[in-house]
Amino acid sequence: MAASVWKGHLTFGLVSLPVRLFTAARSETISFNQLHKHDNSRIKQVIYCQAEDKAIPRTEIVKGYEYEKGKYVVVEDEEIRKVAPKTAKVMEILEFVKADEVDPVYLESSYYMGPDEGGEKPYALLFEALKETGFYAVARIAMHNREHIVVVRPGERGMILHTMYFSDEVRKSDEFLTDTSKVSEKERALAKMLVESLAATFEPQKYHDTYRANLRKMIEAKVEGQMIVETPETHIAPVIDIMEALKKSLEARKPPVMAMAAGGQAEEEAEQPKRKRASRK
Repeated sequence: MAASVWKGHLTFGLVSLPVRLFTAARSETISFNQLHKHDNSRIKQVIYCQAEDKAIPRTEIVKGYEYEKGKYVVVEDEEIRKVAPKTAKVMEILEFVKADEVDPVYLESSYYMGPDEGGEKPYALLFEALKETGFYAVARIAMHNREHIVVVRPGERGMILHTMYFSDEVRKSDEFLTDTSKVSEKERALAKMLVESLAATFEPQKYHDTYRANLRKMIEAKVEGQMIVETPETHIAPVIDIMEALKKSLEARKPPVMAMAAGGQAEEEAEQPKRKRASRK
């Protein structure tokens, strides 16, 4: 089993259950070393003082906060430790909120939350209660010298915890307004049909990081002295007429007979609201 990143008690009301947190996901990337171009030797980054025009050792570095342009206040590591929250052994549930009220933009890092010894039954009880009620738990936890507000939700087999961005860390949604007034009924109907034609069961294992795979192949080819094959560029056709683009997209997804039917169905769906309005008159 993976090493836990936090161990303590989850509490709400008079209920307390021992739990552990495990990292649920992490990004993968290919890293490179920096080399001297002429002899491929590893390089060192030198810390340089502009005022004294010389390199300095790391022991002479302190933290500074720029409170005005060009003016700094020095902050010592010990001073930061004094105000940082100590890693606590209690995670307190503050409230329960409806799952559909939690915008995923607030979710940051993900952790599996499993029961510790002796907490299996109350853990299972809370897991079932969240599943059946459609609620998420919002809790407070101090971890890694930082206080976090977290969301606990039921996953497929157990509970998952997400650290949460604070509201002042999330850009306001009114910066991204969408004007739907210019969308016609026909365009709406065709767009919905295109969405439905691409509908599938969510299976994350189907998706792969093609850039990372291509990068690895390129490195292997260079090591073996082979020619590097360039990745073909994706052609993006200019969109002139949105209706025409939607129709062509549908035709490309369906057999000819179904594509013709789709065009007729879209027009029929677009005409229905007009017929209803006429019948009311």
